[in-house]
Order: sequence, then structure tokens, then C-alpha cells
Amino acid sequence: MVGSANLNIMIKAARKAGRSLVKDFREVENLQVSMKGPGDFVSRADLAAEKIIREELTNARPSYGWLGEESGGDDGQDPTRRWIVDPLDGTTNFLHGLPHWAVSIALEHKGNIVAGVVYDAAKDEMFFAEKGEGAWMNDTRLRVSGRNRMIECIFATGVPFGGRGELPATLQDLARLMPTCAGVRRWGAAALDLAYVAAGRYDGYWERGLNAWDIAAGLVILREAGGFAESIRPGQDVLERGDVVAGNAAIFDSFARVIRG
Repeated sequence: MVGSANLNIMIKAARKAGRSLVKDFREVENLQVSMKGPGDFVSRADLAAEKIIREELTNARPSYGWLGEESGGDDGQDPTRRWIVDPLDGTTNFLHGLPHWAVSIALEHKGNIVAGVVYDAAKDEMFFAEKGEGAWMNDTRLRVSGRNRMIECIFATGVPFGGRGELPATLQDLARLMPTCAGVRRWGAAALDLAYVAAGRYDGYWERGLNAWDIAAGLVILREAGGFAESIRPGQDVLERGDVVAGNAAIFDSFARVIRG
């Protein structure tokens, strides 16, 4: 696929940051497992990746605004356009040497996500989409799965950790969902969860307490692959609320009813 100039800029930035992260990822196994050592190391890797992305995007589009996980927000000279960036989604996986993490870059225009890139650098899988142009993984066009029976479906979520307040609700979700489906996976990278639904690897995904940079790119990729995504609380904005339920067209309504209780 030949994308727009903006999409090609995003892909180039994601690949460059991904190369930096892969290099650092190879060093993770050499770290002592302590909070200070690995935590500081991953912070440095994360910050370095965000610096690379910001330099690439700013050099190409200096007037655009910015929202990054590490560096916060900047309105920019053009208030209608904003980059939304998570340089390392799946930090805990990265820290533990698990090759399931991604670079996530989205472009917002007048409040709508119009392009997204999720790059799984460890596997060299580049998921990307532009509004109205379909979704892709490397050279392959993406479509959500066609499964239409909940009992045949696999779903993904993020189980809250460290005493986060969303845990009781998620446990209730699991109690309702597990008897109705073929399984639930918790892989710890929201951007890749959405990309995997777009690719038909998962049939649906839900999670609470997310940030815009966790899901912005994945949402446009999912929707361009034929999927649906809404706030768990109907009528609310997904990015503002940070709660999402997503799935293929055939099972979305049934799945959303289970999650919404």
C-alpha cells in the first residue's frame, strides 16, 4: 500500500524507534532483577524512543501538536492536528524479556483519529491504517475475524495490577464472560490487543483505565479492518473515558452486552 505523506512519516518514525528499542531489549537479560536497575533501564529506553519519534515527527511537521506518554502535551501552532504517541506499550513485558511490546503513533485531526501505526518491532510486524483507506500489517490487508458464535471466540483484556481500582469490575467481567467463550488472553499491551483484533487473531478486546496514547492508533486500525469499538459506558468518548470494548462486527453486540453487564 502507498500511504499518505503523513502515514509514511509515522511508519519511518516507528521503525527508527523500534530499532533503538530492539537494541536495548537485547540487553534486558543482562540486567539484575531489581526495581532500580531494570526500572531505570526501561525508563531510559522508553525516553530515548520517544525522543527519536518526536524528532522525526517534529522535523517533518513542526506545527502539529503533541501528546506523549513520557513528555506530556504541547498544543503546537496548528491546533487542529496532534500526534498521540506511546513509545513503548508493554513496558512490563519489555522489562521481563518478553517479546510482546510495541511503538504506537496516532494522528488526530479535529478530534478524530485519522491515521495510526502500531509497530511490533520484536516480530517486525507493522500494523497501520488511514481513515477510509483500510488497515494493513506489512503487505497484508487486515480484516477482523468472521466468527459469529461467542463460544468459538477468544478475547483479550488487561487485568489491573498493583491494586488499581478497576480490578473488581474486571473480575466481574471475567466471571460473566468466561462461561460464554473459548478463552481470554492477557498479554499486556493494549495497542497490540487492538491490532490483533484487527488482524482476526482475537475476536474482541475490552479494558478500563487506559490513556489516549494506549489505544488511539489501535482504534483506527481496528475500525479500518471492519471492527467496532465503543466506550464501555455507552455514549461516552473512548479516548476521553479510557474504557473500551471492541470486537468484530458479528459478535460485537453480544460481547458488549456481557461486558456492560
